[in-house]
Amino acid sequence: MSSVAVVPGSFDPITLGHLDVIERAARMFDEIHVVVVHNPDKHALIPIAHRIELIEKSLVERLGAIPPNFVITSWSMGLLVDYCTDVGATAIVKGIRSQIDVSYETPMAIVNRNLAGVETIFLLPDPAHAHVSSSLVRQVSTLGGDVSPYVSTAVAEFLKHALD
Repeated sequence: MSSVAVVPGSFDPITLGHLDVIERAARMFDEIHVVVVHNPDKHALIPIAHRIELIEKSLVERLGAIPPNFVITSWSMGLLVDYCTDVGATAIVKGIRSQIDVSYETPMAIVNRNLAGVETIFLLPDPAHAHVSSSLVRQVSTLGGDVSPYVSTAVAEFLKHALD
């Protein structure tokens, strides 16, 4: 039986920190589902279809190809654990940068375990990316700053042209 994990996020945009978490999760599980989720509490800059495309391009840039055991998709209907149940995932993998992330993610992790028996695994970021969030990248990019140290070339180019 293969192990399946879901790496969810708004990925608006995907950062090098996200990519690091996805790569490390792939070493722990047989199949990885990178799932762009709609967060009603956030105003998205990039449409979901473009986020999926940027995830794919970023993975190709970083890994040379999208591994055959990766699924990149979106989910906006129902609970994330419903998606996990549908694909047979036993774990949700989340990157956490600070105690604030732990405080935010812990109640959801407990509810997900109670609802569907899906465990949440928290991965600490590579220290080089611990300070970077998608919202910080959006803000820097919107104000004309260079985001290339924080995102793939594909994302940096997309943001440069999308915000011109």
